[in-house]
Amino acid sequence: MDIANAFLEHLGTRLVAWETGFCRLELDIEPRHLNRQSSLQGGVTATLLDAACGYAGLITDADGQPVNALTLMLSISYHARAQEGLLIAEGRVTGGGRRIYFASAELRTADGRLVATAQGTFKRS
Repeated sequence: MDIANAFLEHLGTRLVAWETGFCRLELDIEPRHLNRQSSLQGGVTATLLDAACGYAGLITDADGQPVNALTLMLSISYHARAQEGLLIAEGRVTGGGRRIYFASAELRTADGRLVATAQGTFKRS
């Protein structure tokens, strides 16, 4: 699947599942993703969660063609450190209407450990 986002591609993010109301992204942690404490940089976490939430609401029609949206609000809770391995971000639409939608996402390690969660509000354009 084509992620069609230069910044996400630059990070090494892979779009592995994308359908109406759901998105799954994966990222292999590399040294460039780490902060001074050798943990995943918070901005990388925020980016993955924002993208998972946002992409989850972009396919709205039966033809499966994505629309565009922008983030109106994003709230993130950081739960645990991640330092290496595979990260999995899954986003789901939780409500909303034609233009405004709500979504949540979880970021987990490959063994299922919860790293962070997010809830957001998005506007389709």
